[in-house]
Amino acid sequence: MDKFLQVRRELLLLLSFYSFTASAQTASLEGRVLDEQTSKPVPGVLVKITGTAFLKETDAEGHFSFSGNLPLGEQLLEFSRSTYFTKRYPVIISEEQKNLKTIYLKPDLLEVQQQTAVISLSDQELDEEDGGYVNVSGLLQASRDIFLNAAAFDFSPAFFRPRGYDSQYSTLLINGVEMNKFFNGRPQWSNWGGLNDVQRNQVFSRGLDPSDVAFGSIAGTTNIIMRASEYAPGGKISLAAANRAYSGRLMGSYHTGMNEAGWAFSVSVARRFAEESYIEGSIYDANSFFASVEKKFSEAHSLNFTGFYTPNIRGKNSPNTREVYDLKGNRYNSYWGLQEGEIRNSRIRKIQEPVFMLNHIWKFSDRTSLNTNLAYQFGKVGNSRIDYGGSRLVTGPNGEEIFVGGGSNPDPAYYQKMPSYFLQNTTDPDYRSAYLAQEDFLADGQLDWQALYLANQTSMAAGGNALYVLYEDRSDDRQLSASSILLSELNTHLTLNAALNFRVLESDNFANVLDLFGVQAWLDVDSFSEGSEAQNNLLTPNRLVGEDDRFKYSYELSAETVDSFAQLQYFSKTVDSYVGAEAFYTRYLRNGLYQNGNFPENSLGKSELLDFWNYGIKSGLVYKFSGRHILDLDVGYFTKPPTLQNSFSNSRQNNLVVQNLESENVTSIDLGYIFRSSFLKGRITGFYGNFQDGTELSFYFADGISGLGRGNTTAFVQEVLTGIDRRHLGVEFGFEVPVTSTLKLKAAGSIGEYIYSSNPRLYLTSDDFTETRELGKSFLRNYHVPGGPQRVGQIGFEYRDPDYWWIASTFNYFSHAFIDVAPLTRTKNFVTDADELPIVDYDPGTAKNLLQQEQLDDYTLLNLVGGKSWRLKDKYVGVFFSINNLLDSEYVTGGYEQSRNVNYTLLKEDRERENALFGPKYWFGLGTTYYAHVYLRF
Repeated sequence: MDKFLQVRRELLLLLSFYSFTASAQTASLEGRVLDEQTSKPVPGVLVKITGTAFLKETDAEGHFSFSGNLPLGEQLLEFSRSTYFTKRYPVIISEEQKNLKTIYLKPDLLEVQQQTAVISLSDQELDEEDGGYVNVSGLLQASRDIFLNAAAFDFSPAFFRPRGYDSQYSTLLINGVEMNKFFNGRPQWSNWGGLNDVQRNQVFSRGLDPSDVAFGSIAGTTNIIMRASEYAPGGKISLAAANRAYSGRLMGSYHTGMNEAGWAFSVSVARRFAEESYIEGSIYDANSFFASVEKKFSEAHSLNFTGFYTPNIRGKNSPNTREVYDLKGNRYNSYWGLQEGEIRNSRIRKIQEPVFMLNHIWKFSDRTSLNTNLAYQFGKVGNSRIDYGGSRLVTGPNGEEIFVGGGSNPDPAYYQKMPSYFLQNTTDPDYRSAYLAQEDFLADGQLDWQALYLANQTSMAAGGNALYVLYEDRSDDRQLSASSILLSELNTHLTLNAALNFRVLESDNFANVLDLFGVQAWLDVDSFSEGSEAQNNLLTPNRLVGEDDRFKYSYELSAETVDSFAQLQYFSKTVDSYVGAEAFYTRYLRNGLYQNGNFPENSLGKSELLDFWNYGIKSGLVYKFSGRHILDLDVGYFTKPPTLQNSFSNSRQNNLVVQNLESENVTSIDLGYIFRSSFLKGRITGFYGNFQDGTELSFYFADGISGLGRGNTTAFVQEVLTGIDRRHLGVEFGFEVPVTSTLKLKAAGSIGEYIYSSNPRLYLTSDDFTETRELGKSFLRNYHVPGGPQRVGQIGFEYRDPDYWWIASTFNYFSHAFIDVAPLTRTKNFVTDADELPIVDYDPGTAKNLLQQEQLDDYTLLNLVGGKSWRLKDKYVGVFFSINNLLDSEYVTGGYEQSRNVNYTLLKEDRERENALFGPKYWFGLGTTYYAHVYLRF
């Protein structure tokens, strides 16, 4: 009963926004925070009077001060900052002015060195085109959380997603400006890759936990603070070597801190490179530049400029079938070949998008501030590939125009070049051709660049044009963002956070010719169509294009959003709670610049305007039984507009909008128990996430679509899924046992089940058939959501020596990973023949086996990390190393079913072969890899 009355009293205080001052008197408290090693000031330290709303941040000189109606008597101060150990400091506050003078924070060298490694080496995971994995460096900012530290550092090589959430459900901000992309909703970390030394000032909120700058989302909120005054004075240079995403890295940074004239300057540069990383042919060439200048005009006003530019070029690696893997191993990549003795990759991702921002900080008083931010991002993103559909124009026997030509697929792992292709006829297999194909693939198996030049020159000599062209799918974006964020301490126990944000995007999208392989012209038509339908642009029929010309498609996308949020946080000795709400408006528009021959009526000009009104609410409660036992509850519901990517069914060719397009509804609940003691500390949390009315688009070639009247003729289709529901349910935990003052044992893990909970509707569009193909429900209910293992576990140890060296090792277990299934094979099309009649020899038992989702094999990874630092007068030298997959385990991180055979007969025939022609494709994990760096701090 006493506990009940106490909780009741605490909750009643939440309703008194301004009246609670009975236990507070006018007082002041100040001090200065210094680095224990260097005795230099530490800016950006969060200083909190626990159990109250009072929270301050140290300035450029490490100073902090509280004044006003402070709680009197015995209080506890908490000092926290990324890369430093959290410090709790007891203090007695009286009505007199109190100066704590100097507080020293001990740097967490393990966290510093892990950040340096993880942020850079995760680029291959952070390439959102490969699956939208939640950013691991954001998770690393919560490294004091044992589970999230494991997820960031040890689980990430397995493409593990905490709670199974895609990174579009995380929110990433820099200086309070949201950086998630309109196109797919995900942060593009390559835009600031390599800037490790200026990314450490991050504030991470787990899940729906309150953030001071944004409403956030269920996968967490990260705000990277890149203000010049937030960096401690000094510099750092480092050199790294690795065999993962890149082979070498040079990096340097320098920060002045705030000088007497009120100026602070910060710069950072880096270069990362690899002619070939762990995966064959995957080149890496990245440069990073950063500069920030801040002027403090007075105690109330300061203005900060931040700019960064990180142009990067990366060679992609191919997913492969089991047949390819068995022949070439896990390092094989079909996208590259040698040209004049040099590695050349056909699939290059190039990003050049500088960002500039201004940030104005206005402190109305010691308790209220307003941050107003303006950012502009522009540049281009290109993804290259080879087109082999070149043709020339001839006159037919009746005087009609005919397009002839077209090359063969140059991919060395193309199914028609594999041994299985020659063995597909089980009654009369061609063993000789299969043997020759295998020997040729084993001897080389790489892209033949010289053959492309020869084919184009031969075509030109015969009066034709290029048969092959290297081009890139380009997006040239211009985005303006603005935000204004209010932070106010209403009284001793209440704070108010509120923000207004605006973002507008103009995106120019087109195909751009990069290389014509020795000839001058490519005929800009679709050689697989006939007559006027073959014209990519009816405004310029039969146009010949050269290098650096746009062709195939050209359109503009516009997007705009206005959103606002408000949040109240309540703090007391026993109960902390919050409630937040968000409302925002989004609109999209497509403007076609080409009149496509297949869609002459709805490809040129503007589409209909798509607009969405959305909202969100969330609330949470932390109940502190004592300092050692804490209960944490978070509940939220919000609606999320479809991404720009999933709003137009085929934006490259027409203005068609996805049918029945709706916002997604998301519900999230998690309940956690946190405990801290001298012999054990940790957290265990149960979570539930429910997603309704999602939308997904896919593009692929399919054989066996019923009703086309052309038998098994291949069609290139756009598959649209609407009404997708998913349920994510599970528990995550992390424990730590300090055996001695220097040695601790740890364990972490997650057990989850992420499944589809509905049968979404599926329809197809294509330029190979005139009408939309409505296929009704795709029976996906109870299939597992793909995207890394759904169950993980870890045990390990960590030794920190007082002489500033440390070593740690973990044994990690991964299971319940599933490949992505093909939705079209789960529709009525699967049981229907080409004439739209039921398949005669259909067997339900066989069909069930064919449609069973493949679960990937379980596997284990052993990792080892360590480091050491030395003090040389006023300078520090440090080394760090990590070895992942020490035992060189072979494993698969993910995969997908090919959607080529989409009815029962074709799929059964293919699966009965020893090596299926269109078997699933997989992403294979890396073997033993290393990373090592040495640095000098001065």
